[in-house]
Amino acid sequence: MYDIVVVGGGPAGMTAALYALRNGKSVVVIEKEGFGGQITHSPKVENYPGYTSLSGNELADHMMAQIMEQGADIEIATVCGITPCEGGWSVQTDDGTAFEGKSVIIATGVKHRMLGLPGEDELVGEGISFCAVCDGDFYTGREVIMVGGGNSALQEAILLSDKCAKVTIVQDLPFLTGEKRLQEVLASRDNVSVIVGQKVEEILTNENGSFKGIRIVSKESGESREVLADGMFVAIGLIPENKPFEALADLNAYGYFDSGEDCATKTPGIFVAGDCRSKAIRQVTTACADGAVAALSACRYINMM
Repeated sequence: MYDIVVVGGGPAGMTAALYALRNGKSVVVIEKEGFGGQITHSPKVENYPGYTSLSGNELADHMMAQIMEQGADIEIATVCGITPCEGGWSVQTDDGTAFEGKSVIIATGVKHRMLGLPGEDELVGEGISFCAVCDGDFYTGREVIMVGGGNSALQEAILLSDKCAKVTIVQDLPFLTGEKRLQEVLASRDNVSVIVGQKVEEILTNENGSFKGIRIVSKESGESREVLADGMFVAIGLIPENKPFEALADLNAYGYFDSGEDCATKTPGIFVAGDCRSKAIRQVTTACADGAVAALSACRYINMM
């Protein structure tokens, strides 16, 4: 039996593993896809302490090498359930394997809601981005598209308008849904234009496969046209993957784990960390902070068993 089973190998999960290992605990980290989570979509990270600049993949590789050096076990599998067992918890995966731990830290992260268009996945990090703070500098003095009309999209658009030559907001509804204050800020900026009632139907690329722009279609008339730009940011929502664990940890109305700053849940021995948790700011540094807090909370729990 491990001391701690970490579900999720993003920055939160790997930081949790690091802090638990440094406290003398045995740890296994279970990741279903690739270690690093959303940060691997960023071609350049310039807001992580200690590094002037590195790619998201490089940051993930550094984190993984660090926890493996400290003695973490690594498993690639999808966790499908967590149930009580003698002395702790049994974490079941889709291949029929079970990992037992005295405590569990769930750090499953979130997925950005995608447009679902052909070629979209291949252009993530190569013309399509989700975070203006992370990737906005790459488009300084250039033209970008922001897809989405809610608060997150408008806040991102404001950040981009400080750097970009032009920001074009595209919203499929006939109006923006973000706060009036944010709309007023954008309306006051000459380099921002807003297109509403238009759905993105195609991603356009150059002959070399690089991002060129989008084709949008009017939901009212059915007419389509092209919007050309150097890059596109998408802010149409995040999807937490917490449903399989709702019996162990309360979820808020949006599906995020409803935990306090100690990362504890309603179930003793179960902790949550990172973007999957209800919080105001979702950045790589806040994910790491959650991982540290969750690990230290789990270590205290184990020490008191």
